[in-house]
Amino acid sequence: MLNELNLTWTDVVAVVMFGAGWVGYVYFSDWRGHSIPTLQNTMDRFRREWMLQMIGRDNRMVDVNVMRNVTRSSQFFASTTMLILGALVASMGYVQQAQELVSGLPFTVKASARLLEMKMFLMVIIFVYAFFKFSWAIRQLNFCGILVAAAPKQPKENPEQFAVHINRIAKITSFAGGHFNAGLRAYYFAMAAMGWFLHPWLMIAATVWVIAILYRREFASRTLRALTAEDDSPVLKL
Repeated sequence: MLNELNLTWTDVVAVVMFGAGWVGYVYFSDWRGHSIPTLQNTMDRFRREWMLQMIGRDNRMVDVNVMRNVTRSSQFFASTTMLILGALVASMGYVQQAQELVSGLPFTVKASARLLEMKMFLMVIIFVYAFFKFSWAIRQLNFCGILVAAAPKQPKENPEQFAVHINRIAKITSFAGGHFNAGLRAYYFAMAAMGWFLHPWLMIAATVWVIAILYRREFASRTLRALTAEDDSPVLKL
């Protein structure tokens, strides 16, 4: 079986770095998020503020529409992921044609049919993972919609009296946002995995590049600085 795969040491290094980079970044971002602002924990604060405002509103159509729009984003990616999975599964029946196509590209390493199947199977695993993340986010957001409708009315002067309801909905929307974020990360790392079809070193370079992009956007982006800015100046400088 190993002889049929025709794995090289660079293939092994690329796959190990890919898996370690993905898992390592997830744990690092969760750990780092406990001490400094990130997009995830910053939006968690705004989600709780949203629920504070929601609990004091008579008409909650605004909240329902926001929840609906957020759910549509997860639905879009979940349906797109299913289309990608269908294409990947169908392409596994044309390994020979795909092998000829890839081997004809410049700067590529010729791979055996078994190794090419393994690369396709890796892509399938990534998008199956993404689908489960997006679909679970959809279910959680549906739960939030029910909780918003069931939340009691409270005057704006003392919304903290209903802290249990507020925290419950805010936590579940935060969980949904976390799963949606994990699904998006899978798309980013799928781009890195595509480099393996051409060359293992390209996969390694793409993995490092994806991690750098994710870090910058979650920890050092202009969007994060705008969300955490405390300047009350009436003029916004872009």
